[in-house]
Amino acid sequence: MNILETAKKVIHEGPICDHCMGRQFAKLSTGLTNDERGRAIKLALAMEGDRVSKDDSDETILTELFPSSRYARMCSGKDERDEECWVCLGLFDNLDVWADRAAAALEGFEYSTFLVGTKMSGLLSENEEILWTESGATHAEQFKSELNREVGKLIAAKVEKEVEFKQPEILVTLNLAKEDVSLQVRSVYIQGRYRKLVRGIPQTRWPCRKCKGRGCEECNNTGKQYPESVDELVSEPLIKAAQSADTKFHGAGREDIDALMLGNGRPFVIEAVRPIRRTIDLDKLTKAINDGAAGKVEVDGLNIVQRDVVETLKTSKADKVYNLKVTFKESISEEKLRSAIDTLTGAQINQRTPQRVVHRRADLVRKRRVHNMELVEFTDEFAMITVHCEGGLYVKELVFGDDKRTVPNLTELIGTQAVVTELDVIKVDI
Repeated sequence: MNILETAKKVIHEGPICDHCMGRQFAKLSTGLTNDERGRAIKLALAMEGDRVSKDDSDETILTELFPSSRYARMCSGKDERDEECWVCLGLFDNLDVWADRAAAALEGFEYSTFLVGTKMSGLLSENEEILWTESGATHAEQFKSELNREVGKLIAAKVEKEVEFKQPEILVTLNLAKEDVSLQVRSVYIQGRYRKLVRGIPQTRWPCRKCKGRGCEECNNTGKQYPESVDELVSEPLIKAAQSADTKFHGAGREDIDALMLGNGRPFVIEAVRPIRRTIDLDKLTKAINDGAAGKVEVDGLNIVQRDVVETLKTSKADKVYNLKVTFKESISEEKLRSAIDTLTGAQINQRTPQRVVHRRADLVRKRRVHNMELVEFTDEFAMITVHCEGGLYVKELVFGDDKRTVPNLTELIGTQAVVTELDVIKVDI
């Protein structure tokens, strides 16, 4: 079917605007907008109609070729030019309205790039499907593709920002059914390292076990199991600096709540959700966090990164170095302890998911390696041991055995129960 034959079928369905006409042939040429393409096609139809009417006075032939002669009336401006397009329902006559709505929604946000998306209404989607089916158009562009592009041009001119297709800082969505605009603002991601200097603080927010965060007498209506976390101590200054709605905390693993995180600190990324400000003074942010969390948490090395760093952080298998304070149920000799430590150094550990975390992790046996163990201090009351091991090894269970779910283990090798009473993470190798 040639272009004019298809165009005649399009015209036959009802009054149609230049945009919607041209869009049916959008893939056949370049350098034209759809409305320019639509006007050209209508002109060609009018000229063909004029030729047929002059060459053949048989009204029957003319009617068969050009049903209702709608194309001629539309192009001559006699009685259909002002009729509303049945496909877009006049939407392409009101693009400025949508651009104004978008510009108003964007006001106040700091951004340099944006992209427009469209959520179609059921009626407009149905109209487009009917037109494609009835006309047999095979070179058409989707309705929302043209709308995104044309409204995007108008918004760019109004706000003096650039359209970006791959990673826009703000996605503007036109909801045609609700006749409103919504914004999806790309998060700001800040990477750094933190040290946790006190025990009893979890890494992330921990909802109250009883009320699940709703608030109850047990948690003093805070909704929290613990009053603060590393997450919250870092987040509050960032929320203020970025004027963000919230934050999300992403750590390279986590230490137990009763453990310290020392040495060079644990890598993390803090995500500012729906930020109004994107330009952040990282030196001031570092100071604000460290001053606000004085004696509890310290951060350093803050820098802005892309979202993919979070995935890298989450999936990396970082080696860890721990300092352990270990006590024993019965007295043992230093020689026996050193012998057990030598056995564990370089050993492959078969560790079934610990009982204390099996409720939230798959009950599997995982193989992890101890790179090195060293006895730092030995007294009648305790021993200080440094463990350098593969990421993912639960070192408390390496010491006490966890009912033989971790094999080999220190308790088994020395013949008496050993328990970790203090644990400090002193290095995370990433």
